[in-house]
Amino acid sequence: MRRIATAVDWPCEVKALFREQNRGCKLGVSEAIAWFFDHEAEGIILEDDILPRPSFFAYCEALLERYRDDPRVVMVSGCNLVSHHHAPASSYWFSIHTPVWGWATWRRAWQSYDVNIAAWPQWQAAGHLLRWLDGNRCVADYWRQQFDRMARREIDTWDYQWTFACWRAQGLTALPAHNLTLNLGFGPDATHTVKGAPAYVRRSLPRESAWPLIHPPLVSADREGDRLYQRHVLGLGPWRCLRRMIKSAVRAAFGKAAPMQL
Repeated sequence: MRRIATAVDWPCEVKALFREQNRGCKLGVSEAIAWFFDHEAEGIILEDDILPRPSFFAYCEALLERYRDDPRVVMVSGCNLVSHHHAPASSYWFSIHTPVWGWATWRRAWQSYDVNIAAWPQWQAAGHLLRWLDGNRCVADYWRQQFDRMARREIDTWDYQWTFACWRAQGLTALPAHNLTLNLGFGPDATHTVKGAPAYVRRSLPRESAWPLIHPPLVSADREGDRLYQRHVLGLGPWRCLRRMIKSAVRAAFGKAAPMQL
């Protein structure tokens, strides 16, 4: 793997961070990204199980330049898991969600990242989560559980903390109209996704390209796209949400504080 990573055949300076011990998904990835932004002001991040379309790189490069100084945008993702449900007229749309299967960002955005999400309890207590999610209590309950688990350090991962950092900054993610990356990391050899790919994960890359780019007229969240993401990716459709809220009401009535399970 080290040989492959350094076998660059075009003129450039290669900087590499090699670890002698496995740091795990939480620290290994987050520390590597922090190291990257110690050296670069912006860039593209690809984990080893992500296969991008060639146009992914031009797409990221163009949007990194376009929104470089726009604090409303904190991330460019090449991953759109609802592209077969949602077809905007532009080449990309803005979402509150932060899929990291091939993405890019700026040092200015990563500076707000905290692997331990120390600000979460106060931010949540002030009602910011519910407001950010437009008052959707079902979706807020789902994310409250995830952030609570991260604050208790129950999961060895780094990406929920990135979602929290983006939301705390009230930042949006640019998602391509057509998915530009493929996640190959499902199966018995995976770290977390050992049960195989869920239904919303496409097994092959589409033929569509993000290029040439047609920019959306406004920098604002596409609420319909976000609802589709919540339904098809997070599994928070109307009936699922109804069941969750009934369970919540029952637990509250009987004084049980145990978190709901999906």
